[in-house]
Amino acid sequence: MADPEVRILGGTADESGDVEMQGGESADVMEVGETGADDAPGEEVAEDETATEAEKHAARTTFVDYLKSPIVTLHIGSGDAVTQLTAHQALLVKSPFFADAIAPASAPPNNSINLTDDDLEATSCFLEYLYTGEYFPHKLPSGTLQTDPSTPAVDKTGTQLLKHAKVYTLAEKLSMPALKTLSHSKIHLVTSTAVAELTYARYVYSHTRRDDVTIRKPVASFWGQRSHVLRHETEGTFRGICLEYPEFAFDVLSFVLDAEEKREERRRKADDGEGGKGSARKRARGER
Repeated sequence: MADPEVRILGGTADESGDVEMQGGESADVMEVGETGADDAPGEEVAEDETATEAEKHAARTTFVDYLKSPIVTLHIGSGDAVTQLTAHQALLVKSPFFADAIAPASAPPNNSINLTDDDLEATSCFLEYLYTGEYFPHKLPSGTLQTDPSTPAVDKTGTQLLKHAKVYTLAEKLSMPALKTLSHSKIHLVTSTAVAELTYARYVYSHTRRDDVTIRKPVASFWGQRSHVLRHETEGTFRGICLEYPEFAFDVLSFVLDAEEKREERRRKADDGEGGKGSARKRARGER
């Protein structure tokens, strides 16, 4: 599920000065004892295993290896709004999307990629994640987000929610499931208003697949539980998004009806249980 994370650590370095990546494969070297015979049973197998382990050790990737790889230029946006970012090829190809774009099957390698429709901030968060394994604001062990002095404590416009939602949809495009999971978890740590939540809901229902229940279901659940109160705070915006995105209205209504059906089922079971116990006692009294 998780993509390899690259972290710059202050730890070990081999004789060449290359700093090894965290999470690298272990390569325990086997020591083959002398048997006194060239054709001793098991010696050939042991040598093969030793060779395999040595190959693993030789193939271990260091962070220096990533930094030595070619530079790829990313062009984000279009027209006068194009921004150029650069990254190391060996890191970018961890995304299947970039692996195909940089080294297509029937064409020479490409060191310039156009990302016309992608968001600049989301792309920078993706690159930060590639190099460090996280993106700002970091998710803290306490289950909260790192404080950002440049943003208000309460998201009143949806800006903070949209930041993580755009990282989520970019991670979907780039086939980076661990980044999707991380960004989605951060969405639920943002304190926001009803207006911000509707802005977020509109983005989700306009930029995600219909079958993406991971991000759509919590949105429908949120409004299904609170729409009778929050819709009065949004001054018609709730009605507008329901008309604009019928799937949103249907998902919210389905949540409300399912919740009511479950409550009715619990009431029916409770009534049947009480009635059943009463009937059983009456029959027991009438037995001879």
